[in-house]
This record gives sequence, structure tokens and C-alpha cells, in this order.
Amino acid sequence: MQAGPLVQIGVESGPARRNQPAPRLPDWLRDGATHHPSVVRLKAGLREHNLHTVCESARCPNIHECFHRGTATFMILGNLCTRGCGFCSVPKGSPEKREFTLDPGEPANVARMARRMNLRYVVITSVNRDDLPDGGSRHFAETVRQVRSALPLARVEVLIPDFCGDRDAIARVLDAGPDVLNHNMETVSRLYPRVRPQALYGRSLEVLRFARERSPDVLTKSGVMAGLGETPGEVEALLRDLRAAGAGVATIGQYLQPTRRNLPVAEYVTPARFDAYRDYGLSIGFQAVFSGPLVRSSYMADQVWEGLPLR
Repeated sequence: MQAGPLVQIGVESGPARRNQPAPRLPDWLRDGATHHPSVVRLKAGLREHNLHTVCESARCPNIHECFHRGTATFMILGNLCTRGCGFCSVPKGSPEKREFTLDPGEPANVARMARRMNLRYVVITSVNRDDLPDGGSRHFAETVRQVRSALPLARVEVLIPDFCGDRDAIARVLDAGPDVLNHNMETVSRLYPRVRPQALYGRSLEVLRFARERSPDVLTKSGVMAGLGETPGEVEALLRDLRAAGAGVATIGQYLQPTRRNLPVAEYVTPARFDAYRDYGLSIGFQAVFSGPLVRSSYMADQVWEGLPLR
């Protein structure tokens, strides 16, 4: 994948859908449960440590549930991304902006906050930093080491970008000793130019393949969104590609348009089809497939780990 000019993709990028009304939100996606005190309390602690979460920046629909459980997915390397994926609401920006400077205290602050939350399972992700020579991999690895030092008994999952295919960068994160390496495919091959215009389908598969071959004791994992216009056959083909790359766990969830600037929802996939995706994934050898309308790649990651068969 090459770094390039930011691409803002919105509803207008899909001419066939421009004048079509958005499908109505089905009952199975309507969850009125809110836990405002828990959300406010956890956000205050995060701001105290100058930290970001993908839960907030990506407008995750599960934020109330997860923050109430006392869990969060830390997002490092700042809160501005150098890419313009059509599905994502994480703020985009130019590397010339002052906000793109790295916070050298961020790795230690993540560790402090994880210890304060008494986490047994820590998930760390990041924005894309194509402006940095190493893609931010040294900063990523240092964050893992700091968390390991602060919480030696905790499991650590990293949800990494593709680092523009730089194997040295991927190896650097692996050498820090995560238990799980996650890299999301996000969508099927045909939709990459529209959904992930600065990414390459084959390169993302290669990230997982390389991680599996270099560190076979590290579980590899990937996430997929449904409802962007893919067909069931394309999802099954993607699952086969993931297995061929050595991925052991897959997560599949419904895409929800986070802002009006993002891609529209093409379809609300039924729970029955999510079940069928899970069953298919298990039938071709995945250790676990976490598939459902509100599933996200790091949602209930601790419980997914605990439910895995012995590896």
C-alpha cells in the first residue's frame, strides 16, 4: 500500500446509491442500554493520561457496554490518521499539522491507565502513521513493553496497521511479545478501492501470513465488516483467504455509517447470515469466529481469548 493524498469518501462516492434512501435500522441493532456515569468516569481517566481510544474516535456502538465493563481499546500514535478510509470516522489530517508529533509519554501512560483499570486483557491499536519512517512501530512496541512491565500477568492484543508492508516494522511489534496480533481486512477484495483506497487486499493478507510464519506462538486474528455491498460468496472467499494466511480467529460485524461523510450502509445483514458466516468459518478450520451484528474486532476480545480451544 502506498501513502498518498487523503481521500475523503462519502455518500457521493457511490453513484448508484446517491438517491436511494438509507435502509431502516432493524430491531436487532437497536440497543437502548446506556451507562453514562461509567462512560464519563472512564473518559475522565483517559483524558487525565492524555490518551485516546478507538471506542470514542471511531464512534463504536458498544462504547457504553464496554466502558461499563471497565474495558477500552487504547489508540496510540495520536488521534489523527494519514489515511482516508471510507468507513472510518477517526479524524484525518496532514502530517504537517503540529498534532502529528508523537507523545513520548504515551506508552507509559497506556500502561498506567491499564493498571489503574486492573485489566487482565489489554487491547492496543493505532492510527495509520504513513508519515513516519517506521510507521510508528517502535512506539507501538514500546507501548507493549510498558504494558507488559506494568501488568505482567495480563494478555496483550495488538491491532496493527499494515505499516505499508514493512516486514521489519511488523517484526518489531511481534518482538515486543503480544499474545495476539490482529490486522483487519475490513472488507472483500472487490470493495477495497472504495472502502480502503490506500490499502491493498493482498498486502493485508501478507501482514497476517508473515506474522504467523515469524511468530507461530502468537495468535493471528482479523476483522471484517458486512453490509458494504459484498455478497455472501465474497465473504466466504475472504474467510478462505484468511485461513490460507494462517489467521486463527475472525470477527465479523455489521458496518454502521458513523457520520454523513462516510460510506452509506448498503444492507443490514440478518443475524441468521452472521450465524452462517460463523458456521462456515469454523468448518474451514478457524479456532473461533465471533460473528454478529454488533461484533467489532476488539469487542469482548478477552472473552474470545478465554473461549478458544487449546492451541
